Formats: sequence, C-alpha cells, structure tokens
Amino acid sequence: MRGELPLRQAGAIGTWFVVLLLLVLVILWLFPHIFLGTVCRPINVKQQAQFHSMDAALELFNAEFDAYPPSDANDSAGQPYCGAMKLAEALMGKDLLGFHTRSGFRVDGLDPNGGVPLYPKEPNPANMKARIGSYLQAQNAQAHRLVEVYGKGNTGPFREDLYVLCDTYIRKQASGAKTGMPILYYRADPKGTAHDLDDPNNPANIYDYRDNLALLKLGVPWNPAGAHPLAEPKRFYLNTKSEKIRDRSVPYRADTYILISAGWDGLYGTADDICNFDWNYREQ
Repeated sequence: MRGELPLRQAGAIGTWFVVLLLLVLVILWLFPHIFLGTVCRPINVKQQAQFHSMDAALELFNAEFDAYPPSDANDSAGQPYCGAMKLAEALMGKDLLGFHTRSGFRVDGLDPNGGVPLYPKEPNPANMKARIGSYLQAQNAQAHRLVEVYGKGNTGPFREDLYVLCDTYIRKQASGAKTGMPILYYRADPKGTAHDLDDPNNPANIYDYRDNLALLKLGVPWNPAGAHPLAEPKRFYLNTKSEKIRDRSVPYRADTYILISAGWDGLYGTADDICNFDWNYREQ
C-alpha cells in the first residue's frame, strides 16, 4: 500500500507534464499566427495604401503619355535598367525632382534624341519647366538608392546611385540604412497573348519575368546565402496566374501592370508577398 502512493504521484506528474508539453506546443503554434495577425496586418494595410497611391500615380502617367512606363530589363542602349528602376523614374524622376517629359528611360539620363542630360545636378528653370512634378509625395514614396538597400559593391550589374521605390517592411540593411525591399514593376505587353507556365521565354507572354530578374539575383541583402523564389521563372508565372479563369492560363491585370512587394519576410515569391491584385500562393 505504501508503494502505491509514489506510483500514483508519478503518474499524476507524468500526466501534468504531458498536458504542459501539449500546452507549450499549442502556444508555439499559435504565436506566429497571432503575431502575424496583430503585427503584420497594420503594415500590410500600409503596404496596400502605398500600392493604391502608386496605382493612382501610374494612371495619371498613362493619361499623360497614353502608355504606362516600360519595364524592360535594359534601357534602349542595352544597359541594365530594370522595371523597378523605371517605375521610380516615372513617378519621381531620376533625381526625385520630377519626371522629364523627354525621357527615354535611359540609365544615363540622356535625351535619346540629342544626348543632353535631362537630369543634371543643378537643373535650370527651363529643365524644371519640362518636367512633370513627382506623382508621389517624397515622404511617402520610400525612394532609396540601390546602394542603401544592397550595400556598396553589391549592386552589380546596376549602378549604385539608381533609385528604387521600396515597400513598407522596413529593416536595417547591411549598408546600415533602414529600408524596405524594392517594389517590382512589370508592364503588360499589349501585343502579348500568352501566360505560358511551361515556356517562360515564350515571346507571346503578356508579362516577362526577366524585367526584374537581375534585381532578384542580387539576393537577400541581410543574408548573403539567401535567394528569392521568384527568381525561378515558373514561380513568377504561377504567382501571377489568375484564378478567375480556370480553362486557360491568363495573368492578373493582363492589360495594365503588376506591382509586387516582398512582404514581411523580405523574400519575393513567398506566400506573404503583397501585390496589386488578390492572389493565393500555389505550390509547383
């Protein structure tokens, strides 16, 4: 009889230990969901608000020039100048003082017809008169030079002084600056007819994954070993495929443009990306 009491106590202790362990596991499972719901949601709302501002700005640009800004991977001279950088120039100008109406979206900022610098360091009144004031307010644009995001010596093949518009998920980068990740911009090809999941290089594709591929290949600024899933071509076409049309592959916003934020985790192509369209992450 005397030996039964310790056994009962041991059994009770074992039961409580199992209950406590299960409780800890439940808390650990719930914590990220609660954290993401309470902390990330306000930032997600802020990011959507930034996209709404960009949408309005791009519509004004389209109304002015009868076209959305280009998003090609290179400029007309073949120099690396991707969609994210062209978005920044279109909405803010290469120097954040406004977009020059004669711009050919060249990385060197020269007039494509005369070779005159359109964005000199000290623009004169005539130069400023030829500009359209910034489509976004400077304090809300989250404009940063590439070197601030990726650090000195880490921006190749791009020039370090090029501006990009960053998202609202701000963190301290390896450069020491506090920035978000660049907003990716892709313009729809009005002549495109396809959204080919099996052939990303199909010339008929409405969107071209290569528009920001070199930027994606710069990697994760705070993790040299990190890589962005969106750098894999099929992932781009999966993430941008519309779910509203089931019988064929069609992209979201097939006649305008796409904006993509890397989201809370800072990785493009993951489930927490924020886009200017509603989407659900798909496994390959």
